[in-house]
Amino acid sequence: QVQLVQSGGGLVQPGGSLRLSCAASGFSLNSGAIGWFRQAPGKEREGVACLKNRDGRTIYIDSVKGRFTISKDSGKNTVYLQMNSLKPEDTAVYYCASGPIATMEKRVYSYWGQGTQVTVSW
Repeated sequence: QVQLVQSGGGLVQPGGSLRLSCAASGFSLNSGAIGWFRQAPGKEREGVACLKNRDGRTIYIDSVKGRFTISKDSGKNTVYLQMNSLKPEDTAVYYCASGPIATMEKRVYSYWGQGTQVTVSW
């Protein structure tokens, strides 16, 4: 059974850091891609970062470049999203997803994590 189980998230002050984890089971992270998406209230789900599993190539949206880092631990079959210098506008529910190619297009992704809330506020 293919599953993506997320952990991490929570409440952090502006300028702080959080790390999200996405543990895959039922399949290997040796091929395809993992994407991180987020959805703020009243907004569409948007791609934040993605990683091509085979060669480690990464893509980020402009608003998180230099602040967020997507990475993978193949031994643990887990992908991470390290988020630094967080801003209130980063507040959203964050999802990881698995798909065949590294893209910010959410329709390409077949399997999704359960989502985790990230709130950046004083």
